[in-house]
Amino acid sequence: MDMNIETPEDQNEENSRRVQVRFKTKLKPPQKVPSNSIAIPSNLTRFGLSSVVNNLLQAVNPEWKSEPFDFLINGELVRMSLEQFLLAKGISAILTRMCDLLQEKVLEIEYIKAVAPQKEEEPSLHDDWVSAVDGSNPGFILTGCYDNLGRVWKAGGVCTHILEGHCGAVSSVNIIKSDGLKYVTVATASKDQTLRLWKFDAEELVNHPKKIRSFKILRGHKASVHSIAAETSGNMVCSGSWDCTISLWRTNDSDAAGNQVSIKKRKGNNQVEEPQLEGEAISTLVGHTQCVSSVVWPQQETIYSASWDHSVRTWDVEMGKDLSDIFCGKALNCIDIGGEGSALIAAGGSDPILRIWDPRKPGTSAPVFQFSSHNSWISACKWHNKSWFHLISASYDGKVMLWDLRTAWPLSVIDSHKDKVLCADWWRGDSVISGGVDSKLCVSSGVSIQ
Repeated sequence: MDMNIETPEDQNEENSRRVQVRFKTKLKPPQKVPSNSIAIPSNLTRFGLSSVVNNLLQAVNPEWKSEPFDFLINGELVRMSLEQFLLAKGISAILTRMCDLLQEKVLEIEYIKAVAPQKEEEPSLHDDWVSAVDGSNPGFILTGCYDNLGRVWKAGGVCTHILEGHCGAVSSVNIIKSDGLKYVTVATASKDQTLRLWKFDAEELVNHPKKIRSFKILRGHKASVHSIAAETSGNMVCSGSWDCTISLWRTNDSDAAGNQVSIKKRKGNNQVEEPQLEGEAISTLVGHTQCVSSVVWPQQETIYSASWDHSVRTWDVEMGKDLSDIFCGKALNCIDIGGEGSALIAAGGSDPILRIWDPRKPGTSAPVFQFSSHNSWISACKWHNKSWFHLISASYDGKVMLWDLRTAWPLSVIDSHKDKVLCADWWRGDSVISGGVDSKLCVSSGVSIQ
């Protein structure tokens, strides 16, 4: 049965152009509308389309509560009126006056849950700029701060552990691995030219933040350490530095290796603290000519790096060689690997453009996607680990933007910060976390990624 739908957008448009559509979805009942086609005004935007779908769902289920949807036509998200979209894509012939409805083809429109935060959690306050964040563990958030400390946060803004020991701002943090269900190993990098490894009980109940010391200090860089990333097994980490090099380190807590020494420090009451190991780099990757601003280690054999020398480099870990270079003409601040086949390279830097390359395609020096809605330098980018399409970017313009490769416009603009955003990540699959110059860790939750 065909239906004609009237909405507020067309009440005064007696001769409005119409289009015959059928809504489809991969969502499960009760989010599935009837499969019959309906006639709707062509001037509807995605908000009007969302109203139509909610009306159809309520007609079937009076208990249905309205929620926002996004819409795909031929695999591309609709971000303008339906008529403008069809004209832009060269399929305007499907538009018709009401009297011609029965003679026209039916346009299939897929609807999905809208991807946007539903709630802003109470921010977690720090004593200085929040420069680094890692949300890869669903049980807690790890942050680094310009007050030289790392912090562990539970939900609700509760700080459980303080990582104390660096004598310079913490520039990068990384959750390395969990030993069973109890102990977690994390790494921090600092402007004091060192990396530190820490181990703590993530499930420990504490009434106030517990201060802990690192069990291992990694020395060898000759300038500030800017970025750190763990190999997939957690047995090694790599670091990028202002000394233009990438160093590789072991994360074991044994001093059996010949390149490690054990240090004991004496407390004031003559008690001896637990030994603290020191480690040296097991290898160094050389090739960048300026600061190595960001590193990622998504596969055991491959490291990716971004630099202020305008290049993205791919490294063979075993050979210690640079396999390929991509030059973009801008100093780069961040890099991440994800998307389709976990193969797309996203990077941002000293302009407002988030660039994405597909190294599997010939001529990879040209980005396959460019997103340019920010107004200042991009400081961070991160793919969603369960989606081919979704990623976030953070910028000195004070905003975090959520992107879908199927449209050139941001799905959502998160405006939680009052100053530059320095870092961002996903947490628990449905939350965006970020830190910045306003000394806040912000959590935007309820993001539905399909």
